[in-house]
Amino acid sequence: MKTHTQGGGTTRRGMTRIPMAQPSWDAEMREAAVQTLDSLNWVKGPEGRAFGREFAAYCGAVQGTPCQSGSVALWGALRLLGIGPGDEVLVPSLTYIATATCVSLVGATPVFVDVEPAYWCVDMDSLEAARTPKTKAVIAVHLFGQMSNDALVKWCKQHGIAYIEDAAQAHGAVSVSGIKAGGVGDVACFSFFPSKNLAVGGEGGMMMTRREDLAARMDALVNHGRDTRLESHELGSNLRMSEVSAAIGRIQLQRLEGWLERRREIATRYHQAFAHLSEVRVPEVRPGTEHAWHQYCLLAQRPDDLRQALDAAEIDSRVYYATPCHRQEVYADHPQHQQEFPVTDSIAQRLVAIPIFHQMTDEQVERVIQAVISAPHHGE
Repeated sequence: MKTHTQGGGTTRRGMTRIPMAQPSWDAEMREAAVQTLDSLNWVKGPEGRAFGREFAAYCGAVQGTPCQSGSVALWGALRLLGIGPGDEVLVPSLTYIATATCVSLVGATPVFVDVEPAYWCVDMDSLEAARTPKTKAVIAVHLFGQMSNDALVKWCKQHGIAYIEDAAQAHGAVSVSGIKAGGVGDVACFSFFPSKNLAVGGEGGMMMTRREDLAARMDALVNHGRDTRLESHELGSNLRMSEVSAAIGRIQLQRLEGWLERRREIATRYHQAFAHLSEVRVPEVRPGTEHAWHQYCLLAQRPDDLRQALDAAEIDSRVYYATPCHRQEVYADHPQHQQEFPVTDSIAQRLVAIPIFHQMTDEQVERVIQAVISAPHHGE
């Protein structure tokens, strides 16, 4: 019997298991964290302000505000845009549940839509079909690190609809117009969970905007809606990121471009190795964009067989997203709970993510390639 281990430990087969992801931690990050702790300036200090400023500059935005998680960032984005009861927000059903539940948490209604057959981001025709006079925003997920359709910017402007980027998986992705994730929509939301391309030593997130009118309120929102005189002007809460996390995030940001280069190298090797396989489809990259490769998902005809082959080779894998948002129990009473979405229904439970992270060695990459190629039912 195998022993599954965390962080790529040795199994009973004497083989180091390859994990799906691996957090980055080095001496410089440790020193930044310790110096911040030694300063006794643990909250509301210079590290958080610097991290927000530096990440916003990296993304081409005017303001970045660190917060506790990507889920908090999504809630904050809706609050900034004044969205609440009676409003509708369009969201893809093929995403992490937080994309939808943030809408419910502000009292608005998530309206689920389908995704593109090629790129798996929100589908423009599905958006247009779902638009009503109550539609106040769309949350476009840059799924797995793939940028959403640039046409969405014009569509939102044409209809007076706010564009919220769910960029939780897209640190460093670049759009057709050459703009990084975070600088495209009205508000962008990032997650720094340990498995993400950029992390902060624990939970973390960031709200970002390219609009000056929203920038003025963003910092206040995560600090009980207070101004410099400590008077609350709008409903907020304590959503702040710790100074230690921000200090770690600043170091990781300096590494991000190099890490992305390695992820793209691995993705290219996977593309070349798997292109001839008849039982899996490699992920497509939207022309003119740069994918961030938070996940590399194969669309498998027989996902269970593929995952069993990977497991036998001591390689972790995961299915995204087995149950689309609109079919989850939390939305059992939602009018769309049983609605069919052709693309989402077709690919849910078939997207098998295989390891892709910047610390992977060439030997590990080759092990993954051989395991996929050797899986049952594959062939020319």
